[in-house]
Amino acid sequence: MSETSHSKNGDLTEHAEFRVEDFHYDLPEELIAQEPPTVRGSSRMLALDRKTGSFADDVFSNFGAHLRPGDLLVLNDSRVIPARLYARRTLRREREKPTGRIEVMLTEPAGESRWRALVRPGRKIAIGERLVFPAHDGHIALEAEVLERGQFGDRLLEFAPVDDFFAALESIGHTPLPPYIHRDDTDADRERYQTVFARERGSVAAPTAGLHFTPQIFETLKAKGVDIARVTLHVGLGTFAPLRVERVGDVHLHRERYSISAAAAESLNRALVERRRIVAVGTTVVRTLESAALAAGGGPIEPHSGTTNIFISPGFEFQVVSGLLTNFHLPQSSLLMLVSAFAGPGRTGLDRILAAYRHATGEHYRFFSYGDCMLIQ
Repeated sequence: MSETSHSKNGDLTEHAEFRVEDFHYDLPEELIAQEPPTVRGSSRMLALDRKTGSFADDVFSNFGAHLRPGDLLVLNDSRVIPARLYARRTLRREREKPTGRIEVMLTEPAGESRWRALVRPGRKIAIGERLVFPAHDGHIALEAEVLERGQFGDRLLEFAPVDDFFAALESIGHTPLPPYIHRDDTDADRERYQTVFARERGSVAAPTAGLHFTPQIFETLKAKGVDIARVTLHVGLGTFAPLRVERVGDVHLHRERYSISAAAAESLNRALVERRRIVAVGTTVVRTLESAALAAGGGPIEPHSGTTNIFISPGFEFQVVSGLLTNFHLPQSSLLMLVSAFAGPGRTGLDRILAAYRHATGEHYRFFSYGDCMLIQ
């Protein structure tokens, strides 16, 4: 597959009027899901009609009833890696006092043996510092040197060679639960913070809309005549990064790696030509498909790999996606802006989403990664 890099910031003339604070809503702390539902697939689902703005309460087990024979459902098959590590410093100065454990959250690969990471507490972790990552039995599983120092705890690490880096991660790493889940990860999170169709290793956060699916749901969809395609977008921690600007037109996102196989491109192009609906499972799929369409410049979607920092906000013209299953998103986040853009033109879409979110909070839906979901079509 060819390699491309794509960036798009929506229609600035349309969204320049919006401020980040326009995308605020009040969310009681107790509605932020701290655990997955007891049974995978048992979540509630709020269904929003893009044509009328009306919405209705439903359950995810009824998802198939909202789809039609011939719809193309597109999944993100990225697999979450155990990206949260705990390190010890190797002190370079005799008089320096030792510190407690250092949390290192891998965010994205940056070349052979190199990773960008968020280090906490990072104030004293300087360039040239060496970190060691002990295994449960005390032996050193990984070592890394700090090569660069950025803002907000960002570091570039170079790991010493090992026989199998990802095997070491599986041994000592922790599930990278998002910061609004206020507990340590457990063994159960290894399975529940992963979709049942995860395949391509590389995400440091789950594509959470896919967490609701079970093999039984896929059997129901297949029996109904729903087609399924897979793409890959490796989710980075930019998903949770606060927007540090006031105006929506000034938002710029981190780049994320994606790929579209020949089989996926063929399925997408056929559905587009035949004017069948394309339903994205998650905002990561929306960003992948709309990036690919923009890269194609009006032509068919080509199989390729690349990076994207596409930012979708009110005013964006969707070329591929006609339905979206998504979880509920953080106030003032880029993902809330994306779903607002999808829900309707301009301020209408934002008003519809905020109304739906007010309903969801009033009905005690569960929010964010382990929470309930929303179907917009």
